[in-house]
Order: sequence, then structure tokens, then C-alpha cells
Amino acid sequence: VIPPPVIHIESYSEDSITFSLKMTTNIKVSGYVVNIYWTFDTHRQEKRTLVIEGEKSIQKVANLTAHTPYEISAWAKTELGDSPLSFVHVVTSGTRPASPSLKAKAINQTAVECSWTGPRNVIYGIFYATSFLELYRSPQNSTTSAHNMTVLVQRDEQYLFLV
Repeated sequence: VIPPPVIHIESYSEDSITFSLKMTTNIKVSGYVVNIYWTFDTHRQEKRTLVIEGEKSIQKVANLTAHTPYEISAWAKTELGDSPLSFVHVVTSGTRPASPSLKAKAINQTAVECSWTGPRNVIYGIFYATSFLELYRSPQNSTTSAHNMTVLVQRDEQYLFLV
């Protein structure tokens, strides 16, 4: 039986998490697959996937959001097959930034000007879709460090926007 890997949180800060991976077995490990999950707003779950080579590993994941719960799951790739999943949860330190205040205004049939308020020197994600289900599952999106963006849309559709 292949055991799940051990995920140990080494440290965390406002914008990063450092964790180690190891196996408690003599089975040869070729690497790990790690998923980091978090919820954006209440509508969208985000995920980052890391493919890591080697038997032991310390990883630092940066560009995270302060005071946000993250779930890290991992499995090992071994000579006998994939291990079961292992999970840990951690909340980054600091104060979560306030949600930006978004305004969207149609410029014409196929363009919407989105503008918002919020802190400088951060990256904003603009998510948009024609239904709440699509906004949750697979929205169109763009990123910018500005406080406005013109989004191209299909004519004769209503859109929902998040920033």
C-alpha cells in the first residue's frame, strides 16, 4: 500500500506559503502533484497546480492574498503508481484587502468599460459571464494592475462582472 505524502507547513505570511513534501516509505518517488485551492469572492474557486520532480521538496507559493484560507492537496508519483491524496489547510496572515467597488458601463454593442476602486500596486482579475453558473464554473477573465479595463463582449447578451 502506498501511503499519502506528508505535507508540512514550514511558514506562511501575508502573500506566501512555504511547505515541505515527503513520503514515509521506502517506495521510490519520482515527484508530486500539488493543487492549491482558494475561493475568489463567493462565486469562483481558484486553483494553482504545481508538478514537482524529486523525492523530497520544499516549495514556496507566492502572490497570494492576505487573510485568505488555502487548501493544499498533494499526491506522490511512485514506481508503484500514484499515492492517495493528502490535505492541509492554512490561512495567510495579515488583513484581507477590501473588495473593490466596481462600475461597468456599456460603451457600445460589444464593449464595456469596467472601472473600480482599490489599492495600488496589486493585480486585479476581471471575471465576466452571461450567467451565474458560467461565472462560477468558467468565466472569461483578464488581469491588470490598472483600475479600469475595456472588455469586449458579444452583442445582444447581458453580462455579469466581478473584479
